[in-house]
Amino acid sequence: MKIINLSSIANPISISVQNPSRSDYDRFIGLEHYDSGEPVITRFQGTELLTTSAKAFKANDILIARRNVYLKRAGIVFFDGITSGDSIILRLKEDTQKTIGYSREDLIRYIPFMLNSEHFWIYANKHADGMNSKRISKDTLLEYEFELPSIDEMRDISDKLWAAYRLKEAYKKLLVTTDEMVKSQFIEMFGNPLSLNQKNELKRLGECCILNPRRPNIALCDTDKVSFIPMPAVSEDGYLVDMTDEEYGKVKKSFTYFENNDVLFAKITPCMENGKGAIVHGLTNGIGMGSTEFHVLRPINGISSPYWLLALTRMPIFRERAAKNMSGTGGQKRVSASYLDHFMVGLPAIEEQRRFEAIYRQADKSKSVIQKALVYLNDIQSDELGKIA
Repeated sequence: MKIINLSSIANPISISVQNPSRSDYDRFIGLEHYDSGEPVITRFQGTELLTTSAKAFKANDILIARRNVYLKRAGIVFFDGITSGDSIILRLKEDTQKTIGYSREDLIRYIPFMLNSEHFWIYANKHADGMNSKRISKDTLLEYEFELPSIDEMRDISDKLWAAYRLKEAYKKLLVTTDEMVKSQFIEMFGNPLSLNQKNELKRLGECCILNPRRPNIALCDTDKVSFIPMPAVSEDGYLVDMTDEEYGKVKKSFTYFENNDVLFAKITPCMENGKGAIVHGLTNGIGMGSTEFHVLRPINGISSPYWLLALTRMPIFRERAAKNMSGTGGQKRVSASYLDHFMVGLPAIEEQRRFEAIYRQADKSKSVIQKALVYLNDIQSDELGKIA
C-alpha cells in the first residue's frame, strides 16, 4: 500500500474560455449533467447559447462538482469541452510512473472510482465550507489523502468496476429502449393523441375517466392504516418506488384520496414536465392518501384501462402541451383539472386498450428483470468501492 494525496498525481486546471458560444468547443457540462455516484460524465449541452465565461477541459480529465458535495458528483470525461466555475477540473500528471510507480493509464482507470468511494465523500463533506450550499475548495480537494493498493490489486479492482459500469450502461439502454417501444406501440395503435385526425371517436378526457373522484364514506377508524404516497414516492418513469402506512386519522384531511388502479398525475412544475405519474396498486385497506399536487384519473369500467390512461398522460407530446397550458407563476405552475377534463383524445375500444395493457405489462416484466440485474451490479460496485480507502 502507498499513501499519497491528490496533489501527488493530479494538477488543477483552470483555462478560461471567455466567449463559449464563439469558441471551438461545442459541449458544455453544468452541474445538472452530473449523475450522482457515477464515475463517468456522459451528458452535456451545446455551447451556442452560453453567455458567461467557462473553463476548458480535455478528454480523460476528471471533474468534481464543488457545490453541494453531499450529492456525490464526480466523474471522468472522454471528450473535450467546457464546464462552469462550479466544477473543479483535475488532470492526472504525465510522470506518475516515475514519481510514484503507477502509470497514468492505470490511474485514469482507478481514480474516477476512488473519487466515488464513501471514504472520499466523507472527507469532502467534513471539509466543505458553507451552510446551505456546502462547497469544497480546490486546495482542500488536493489535500485529500488516500491509500493506493498494489498495482495488481488496483488493476483487479478497476477491471471489475469498469465491467460492472459497462454492463449497467447496457442495461440502462435496454430500459430506455423498452420505454420507447411502449410509446411507439401506443402511437401505432392509437395515433398521435394531439391530432384532431383520430382513428377513434374524439372524447373529452373527463368522459374517459373520473377526474379527482370524491372520497366516499369510508368505514375506517382513525387508527386504521392506509397507504401514504408523497411526491418523491412516484418516479419519473411511471412507477411507485415507495409508500408508507399511516393512521387514517392523521392523513384524512388536506391530502389527495385515491384507490387501487387509479392513475396519479403530477400537476406541479417541474414534476409534471419530468413525467411523474403511476398506477397505484397494493394500497393498505385499498385506500391511499398522498400529495395535493397529484391529479387522480380513475378508469371507468368498460371504457378505459389504467395502463392506457398512464401511457397517454406520460407521452412527451401530452406533457409538452400540458406545460404550455399551466397556470401560476415560477415554481408554482400547475396543470388544472379543467385542462385535463377538456383535453380531447381519441378513445379506443376497451378491447384495444386491453391489448395495449398486455403489451405494457409484458414490458414491465422485462424491465423488472433488468432492474434486478442493475441492483445486483450496484451491489458488486459497492463491494468493490468498499475496498478503496
